[in-house]
Amino acid sequence: MTCVDRISTVDAADPRLVDYVGLRDAQLRTAHETATGVFVAEGEKIIRRAAAAGCRPRSFLLQEKWVSGLGDILEHTGVPCYVASGALIERVSGFHVHRGALAVFERPRPRTWDEVLTGRRVIVCDEVVDHANLGAIARIAAGLGWDAMVVSRGCADPLYRRAIKASMGATLQLPWKRMDDDADLARVKAAGYVLAATSLSSRSVDLAGGFRPPDGKLALLLGTEGHGLRQEWEDAADVHLTVPMAAGVDSLNVAAAAAIFAYQLR
Repeated sequence: MTCVDRISTVDAADPRLVDYVGLRDAQLRTAHETATGVFVAEGEKIIRRAAAAGCRPRSFLLQEKWVSGLGDILEHTGVPCYVASGALIERVSGFHVHRGALAVFERPRPRTWDEVLTGRRVIVCDEVVDHANLGAIARIAAGLGWDAMVVSRGCADPLYRRAIKASMGATLQLPWKRMDDDADLARVKAAGYVLAATSLSSRSVDLAGGFRPPDGKLALLLGTEGHGLRQEWEDAADVHLTVPMAAGVDSLNVAAAAAIFAYQLR
């Protein structure tokens, strides 16, 4: 089996590879990918999950072994498949792609609020800027049966390569939506969700011993890696929750905290 439009690439400066340039530069990639409406999938598993999610491929950049390894995906695409050495892929992308397989897909259409705010459990992220953390939170939400994720305007991009990789493709499957501004938090509340803030405030209740999750809808609010939730988000919350910590430690990594809260509150 060969790709419908297989192209053997020998020049890292080939302008047709522009979608794959500088993949480690998050600022550059965010600007390019949002402007062109694409995202990059890395590795066979993520490429397959992107295809399974119904995302349309734009091109592939593969080492030779993956032309046959991904043959069932490539067979009916009709898009360019650039075949290159690992060294050339590294020069183009700016890092060692140890799985030797990259693909550019069109971004799926943004979800509507009605689509996102239909389930009983939603995670809402406030300014979580690390792509790996955001991807891990999406993976936790999907794995523990939460229904959707909402991200604030300043959050990382759930479809950036590292976020997708950290989520093991969950950001391609879990319904999510980006807020236009902080006023959208009121939209979540108006949809019937109890807003539960993860917080170190004096109002916080021990997650394990002092809080019973509501039978209805619950939205878990997770704050930024450095400072937690912003004050206006804490003020908007209906309940404040905390995990008691040992002396000398005041917080957990946001993804680790998400796992504890999401498991306990699911």
